[in-house]
Amino acid sequence: MEDHLFTNAHILAWLQYFAENTRVDLEKVKLLDITRKNKNLIPTVESHSSVLVFTEAGHPDIFYRMWDAGLGECDVWYNEGSDPTGPILHSKLKDMINRGINASAGMLILNPNARSTYKIGMRNSSFSRGSVHYVGNEIRAVILSKMHLAQGDTVCVISGESIAVESAILACEGTVIAVEYSQGDRTTMEENVRQFGLNNISIIDHVDDETLADLPAPSLAFLVASASMEQELACLLRRNPHMEFLIYTLDFRCAATLPALFERLGIGETEVVQLSVSKLTAKGTFQTEPAPWLISGRS
Repeated sequence: MEDHLFTNAHILAWLQYFAENTRVDLEKVKLLDITRKNKNLIPTVESHSSVLVFTEAGHPDIFYRMWDAGLGECDVWYNEGSDPTGPILHSKLKDMINRGINASAGMLILNPNARSTYKIGMRNSSFSRGSVHYVGNEIRAVILSKMHLAQGDTVCVISGESIAVESAILACEGTVIAVEYSQGDRTTMEENVRQFGLNNISIIDHVDDETLADLPAPSLAFLVASASMEQELACLLRRNPHMEFLIYTLDFRCAATLPALFERLGIGETEVVQLSVSKLTAKGTFQTEPAPWLISGRS
């Protein structure tokens, strides 16, 4: 068993401390140990009314980042020190933005505006502005629905920045490998990672055996079709011969050739879907957005 800063005994002691000093319903408390790898604090607080967070000393901007994400009205219960003893303190998160964490400890965060479930297909205005032209949120909702992500999945997303962000939120116990070839797109991806408080995204600049070697093997890949797509598919299949793929393209000729490419690579159960979204304009007419093809299959 791995060694962790917070053992079961520590966690039980902190639960007992907050049970004795607050009126929180422990049945509704979400436990989150951010000293462990790949744990996302901000999305967890956004979607749970009560989160007991275990953290090590440091994190000088932890409260500022939560406030910047719109969580300023949350209530924070904590104490001074590393042990679940002594007086308990209570503040609004918006009043703690200049504080850091000075000791490994537990803190209870109550979010009165928590969403009970995560809703896929965030508006594009939610993402960092930069070099990226984001796919429409309705199209993204369908893409994520077809990906069928589970909490512990490892997924590779190639040139799909908003897909990578929402995948990291949905696969909160897993890993997202975000492949960004352009420096500008990598910078935008890094800004999104900071903005959403995501710790389970690894950003790489290309796909080959070397860049994937030290990362967990993905079970699913989302790709925006490109000239390097065949090489990317072959490399991913070497990393994991049993994978699912979902490819996005606006090029009909590309979509038409993909079933044959899948067959050549041993990818079966091919499905080709075209999506079309039209929106009513202020002039009372409908404007049709670009209609992509989604090609899926599994090896």
